Amino acid sequence: MLSPLHNPWTRADDGRLKASEFKPKKDQRQAINRWNDFVLGPEYKRKAATLCPQTREQVGPPLLALASADFCREKRRLRGCFDLSLAVHKAEYDKISRPKDKRTGNPIEPAHKFEVNLEGDTFTKEKYEVFLKYQLEVHKDPASRWKEAAFKRFLCTGIDRKILKIGGKTLKLGSYHQCYRVDGKLVAVGVLDLLPHAVSSVYLFYDPEYQHWDLGKVSALRETALALEAGYEYYYMDPETFEWNLFDDDYRQKLDKRKYVSPAHDRKSRSEAAESQEPDESDKAKANTGDGRNTTKEIGQKFDDEQDLEFDEAASDEEDAEIPEGSLFDYAVPGVLTKDEVEQLDLDHWRLVVRDALIELEVQGPLAKCDLRGWEEWKIDDPGSIKGIAAELIAATGPKLLENSALVLF
Repeated sequence: MLSPLHNPWTRADDGRLKASEFKPKKDQRQAINRWNDFVLGPEYKRKAATLCPQTREQVGPPLLALASADFCREKRRLRGCFDLSLAVHKAEYDKISRPKDKRTGNPIEPAHKFEVNLEGDTFTKEKYEVFLKYQLEVHKDPASRWKEAAFKRFLCTGIDRKILKIGGKTLKLGSYHQCYRVDGKLVAVGVLDLLPHAVSSVYLFYDPEYQHWDLGKVSALRETALALEAGYEYYYMDPETFEWNLFDDDYRQKLDKRKYVSPAHDRKSRSEAAESQEPDESDKAKANTGDGRNTTKEIGQKFDDEQDLEFDEAASDEEDAEIPEGSLFDYAVPGVLTKDEVEQLDLDHWRLVVRDALIELEVQGPLAKCDLRGWEEWKIDDPGSIKGIAAELIAATGPKLLENSALVLF
């Protein structure tokens, strides 16, 4: 997808959130609390309450001084207060208290050992196996779609990692995997781009066995906390859909009235409302006579981008077989630039848009270093690489598009 730098289109359901202003909703609080209860377990919580009771300082003299009715009211109010950082770290194994059991002399243990670590977006067999299981069982993708090489291109070849010091803060920048492990087993991976002023959520995949724990909500809270604690300021949520919408006056009016606008969500709501209404006799008559049929556009609006449509697998395989393999440059397509012609163009200085950040594909000079890892090694006739995709796009559309534009692939 090509994006002009002064773009009248926007992917508005790709939400930007100022981490310091985040106020979790009830279902988000419930999700992290349920997860923490699962990890800690009732036995640990019971023993911890006995061995580590709250001190008078923790409870607070003002609370102790309250009358009975006021005391209960204040406790209810305090229970309603939600500390994001406290909640997301509450069940981490290296953060929990493990006093010794007076009966056994051994430290008390939670029901599960929960660990979270931020590591580079490198490929491992363990990550790939969880990803493949997720795509097959949750998204119903065919196994043939996600070979190891496809997974690597999709989620393991992001932005180069580096350390940057800004205003006294030391920030990690680049593409990372936030890995969630339970009892040593990898159960989820959040793919993140850490930018100078934002934590950008790229993708989340998890073991379908943990689907009922709302790990999407749990990971979103953790990523917001990361933006807040590390000083990235903003958190970019992954989009509801990957469609683009015209940023016109009508759109601006909606944004003036609502904090969050998602055209895909609005269309889905209208469609569901329309389907819930029983058609009257005139509608039935139109249907019987063939009048009033939905246009292709209206039919298409009934399906949002996240809805899976089931196709006959054999037919799908036949359709895939009709798509020529190899690079566009292998075919003499009229009007398309040749490989030699594209090699003469300055693709190295075309810019890549990752959310609001412009990434240089290659930086020249004695300290030359690609911001996009692998750019120098990729070939323009490799359709599976970002360089190959960029080369085919320019070959088909013309070299003029290299001027005052940026490439949007994510």
